[in-house]
Amino acid sequence: MGIKDKISNEAEDLKGKTKEATGKMTDNERLEAEGNMDQASAKMKKAGEKAKDTFNDTKDAAADAMRGRS
Repeated sequence: MGIKDKISNEAEDLKGKTKEATGKMTDNERLEAEGNMDQASAKMKKAGEKAKDTFNDTKDAAADAMRGRS
C-alpha cells in the first residue's frame, strides 16, 4: 500500500471517529451514522490494499523462487 493511500485511509477513519463522537455528544443520530459509514469505508479500503499487498508479495516470492530454480 502506498504511503498516500495509508494517510488517506487513516484520515477518513479519523474523520469518521470524529463525526461519530460529535453525533453521540450532540444526540445527532444522522451524524453518528455518517461517522460509522466513514469508518467502515476506510476499513474496507485498508482491507483491499492489504489484500493487494499480500498478492504482490506472493507474486514476487514465486518469481524469486522460479528464478532460483533456473
